Amino acid sequence: MFDTVCTIPLSHDLFAQAIHPTEPIVSVGLASGHVYTYRLPAGASDDNSDPDATLASENGFGHIETAWKTRRHKGSCRTLGFDVDGTQLYSAGTDGIVKAADVGTGNVTAKIAIPRDPASGSLDHPSLLHALSPQSLLLATDSGALHLYDIRDLGPKASPKPHQTFHPHDDYISSLTPLPPTAASTSGFSKQWVSTGGSTLAVTDLRRGVMVRSEDQEEELLSSVIMTGLPSRGTSVGEKVLVGGGTGVLTLWERGVWDDQDARIVVDRSQGGGESLDSIALVPDGVGPSGRLVAVGLGNGGLRFIKIGPNKVVAELKHDEFQAEAVVGLGFDVTGRMISGGGKMVKVWHEKVWVDIDDDEEETNGPKRAHESDSDDNSNEGEQEDSSEEEKSSKKRKRRKKNKGKTLQGNGILGFSGLD
Repeated sequence: MFDTVCTIPLSHDLFAQAIHPTEPIVSVGLASGHVYTYRLPAGASDDNSDPDATLASENGFGHIETAWKTRRHKGSCRTLGFDVDGTQLYSAGTDGIVKAADVGTGNVTAKIAIPRDPASGSLDHPSLLHALSPQSLLLATDSGALHLYDIRDLGPKASPKPHQTFHPHDDYISSLTPLPPTAASTSGFSKQWVSTGGSTLAVTDLRRGVMVRSEDQEEELLSSVIMTGLPSRGTSVGEKVLVGGGTGVLTLWERGVWDDQDARIVVDRSQGGGESLDSIALVPDGVGPSGRLVAVGLGNGGLRFIKIGPNKVVAELKHDEFQAEAVVGLGFDVTGRMISGGGKMVKVWHEKVWVDIDDDEEETNGPKRAHESDSDDNSNEGEQEDSSEEEKSSKKRKRRKKNKGKTLQGNGILGFSGLD
């Protein structure tokens, strides 16, 4: 279904991954506190005026550029997210700071001090963040708090307090999925979202607070995404939230009917209990076989593709053939390439195509090679503190397997530029 375009090795474990909404850009946050931003080759969809413009992954040419890199946080970088128009990248770390940075340069434009855990008075580590609209930024924490900030209050000298704080869960918030705005919306942006935390699902409204909280599902809920455009029958509105659980089961929840699951799909039947479904992403229309598809990243490094409707697994891949590291980052860029992240690597995939290459051309172009590692010496802010924290205690990473010491073997068909 997909072939590997290239493998980008990382210097430390990946904790967060974000894909730009309109450009072929991916950013990663590492256990060391570093943030790296890469620009992928433009695809045919980016320049329809050029008849020679083809997806770089299809013809074997193009460059992945390291746009910028920096030691962004003194602790690990727990979560990343682009704003709605893709001009700012937000990151949050175990140092208790949220930083906004210019996507083009990496320069910090604003900072937020994360409120401390009121129960203990200690740092409340971030678990995820999401720009809900040009005005609203959501920040979730390990204590189960969900802080709402007005982006217009941010600035280089300001450290604003949350406008509101919600508590939809008793445990850390593991996923957040905005619900599409209704036809009556005047802004065109979501004002409600589904979140998962511990073994519950909740629906929160920007103005009315926590509206619904599910019963205990008796398993940890880890990831979520909403699928629209499904058949509308009876009370069904054709929109379902898909939730990945800790035992290899994907549950479907009908929008507006939050009291119970609508269906269950067993994604993994591993002996002794299924692998956790740590990440989930919708497969774009026109990519892969026909039908409504979702990609799921597993705790053992597997990738599964599920067709919704027949509700069945249609394909399987492996993010890492050598180490069983959880796939904690998964998504598709603007050109339709899949990007998976886990352990100490990010992989870029394209839809499988067949290309005939004669022996002479292969000798001329040379063998495939992986992205060369970048040094960690550069820092846009002069943050040069030594990092000894690889932070393996994060609740979100409990299922990580220990590194077995095998060497990563990169493979790919892209070139690289802009490296040190």
